[in-house]
Amino acid sequence: MRASFPSPSQGVIHLGPVPLRAYALFIVVGIVVAIVTGERRMQAKGYRKGLVTDIAIWAVPFGIVGGRLYHVITDNQLYFRSGRRPIEALYIWHGGLGIWGAISLGALGAYIGARLSKDDVRLSDLGDSLAVGIPLAQGIGRLGNYFNQELYGRPSGLPWAVEIDPSHREARYADVATYQPTFLYELIWDFGTAGLVLWAERRFKLGLGRAFALYVATYCVGRFWIEALRIDEAHRFLGLRLNDYTAIVLFVLSVGYIIVRRPKHRGAHELSRATHVPAAAAVAAVAEPLTQIVEPEPTTPPIDPVPFTADGPFGESGSAGP
Repeated sequence: MRASFPSPSQGVIHLGPVPLRAYALFIVVGIVVAIVTGERRMQAKGYRKGLVTDIAIWAVPFGIVGGRLYHVITDNQLYFRSGRRPIEALYIWHGGLGIWGAISLGALGAYIGARLSKDDVRLSDLGDSLAVGIPLAQGIGRLGNYFNQELYGRPSGLPWAVEIDPSHREARYADVATYQPTFLYELIWDFGTAGLVLWAERRFKLGLGRAFALYVATYCVGRFWIEALRIDEAHRFLGLRLNDYTAIVLFVLSVGYIIVRRPKHRGAHELSRATHVPAAAAVAAVAEPLTQIVEPEPTTPPIDPVPFTADGPFGESGSAGP
């Protein structure tokens, strides 16, 4: 018997009368992980506790809407082709959140939240702080794809191939039971991306938004080769899927950003990234050493004044000797 691992029999857990959908559950868990991780990293940069949570109130809804819009627009044939039900475009619990749309509109929501905040938030600091939590959230979210039996790859006989029920198989592979678990590959890649960002930050002193750019570039590399394994229906141009072109463009832009934003003066870069302080405090930090300068001691001792008496400075007669 060929080795493989089974898919869950259903993607819904019933807590009494309340249905708990695994896809939604893992999305929520991923969001919580991203927020908690981002909070800690922002506090390490000198920002107040709770700032990321405040911004997430705007960023998360924008990201979910953006992710769904990207999916529906790029896979519109799933909802608006003859015989399909357009209302299912709203059934987000069935899966279908495009990461590109989620990041784009999520960034807009984060910008709005940051501007409405009373804090002086640098968007580059915010992006760098989320550069670890976002890929972790993406990896956790892929577990929802596993429960939905979606986003799998080509037919496969590998020991780690995933079994897909007949109702979830592509029509042209109706008789094939096991497939490449591309959702698992992306989960591993996402977690590895988070680890790479952490390592690179410490090794190369990344800042100025470059940690976030590294996350985007690394994710794009993984998404490119994972897309090549997937067999679900998608728009293609010159043999490549639409997501491949998106990954290529974002990879080039991210690498370009990392190069252009490379700090020219190491000292200035370290001061700018060490902590987030008001401008007046930064000036004081630079000026403080100047106030500690001590005047050097004279190199020659001062000449003692000659005692002056009523008889004159040289004795009674005013002569220099007796």
